[in-house]
Amino acid sequence: MSLGGNWVVPRWPAPANVRAAVTTREGPGVSDGPWGRFNLGARCGDEPAAVVANRAAVRTALVLDRDPHWLQQVHGVDVVDVDRLDDTEEPRADASVTRHAGEPLAILTADCLPALFCTTDGRAVAAAHAGWRGLQAGVLEAAVHSLQVPPSQVMAWLGPCIGKASYEVGAEVRDAFIALDADAAEGFEATRPGHWLCDLAWLARRRLEKAGVASVHGGGFDTRTDDRFYSYRRDGAQSGRFASLIWLEG
Repeated sequence: MSLGGNWVVPRWPAPANVRAAVTTREGPGVSDGPWGRFNLGARCGDEPAAVVANRAAVRTALVLDRDPHWLQQVHGVDVVDVDRLDDTEEPRADASVTRHAGEPLAILTADCLPALFCTTDGRAVAAAHAGWRGLQAGVLEAAVHSLQVPPSQVMAWLGPCIGKASYEVGAEVRDAFIALDADAAEGFEATRPGHWLCDLAWLARRRLEKAGVASVHGGGFDTRTDDRFYSYRRDGAQSGRFASLIWLEG
């Protein structure tokens, strides 16, 4: 791969044929204005032609055999098997899975958590988009299940998301997690009355460990304070999107 723009390559003990990368705002992009060069989101107000050009540049930079499989993410729990897709489809889903080499999966985020998965034998990979709603509803567990191996044979990497110090939420968010797991309270810290700091990556790690995934890596980012990344909370409705990608090499 010929990466530019300070992109992130996950550090995790994945099999050698599993490849992954995370784009940043920087790179060979053409977006103007608030989207700042390398926006990959098609639904945040950027010029469609700019997004098409930026997405093509991802394929070139990562030396991919085909365009990544982009999703219409809706904060749900559906997982799409891209090996069964028509190439013209961009399905409404928040996770994807493949067992074929050369089929890159892509998740777009700007504060939500991107999670990448692989089987320990390197035969399948998956990717998921987890805002608090999807995380609470079980999108990570759904992605693990889609790999069709015991959870002990799955490893995960948690990508750049908003950090705890930057993510204040209302009590309804905390209550939703605690309703399923009382110990999830450890992922929240009280601020002003009725509000809490939420550690999205910690909650994701806990959910995965409870699901039987012991090999969980990554984390430690904060998209709101790290200006390499787009952040909806920092930049508002015109925030762009960066991509977290995973694929199998032949």
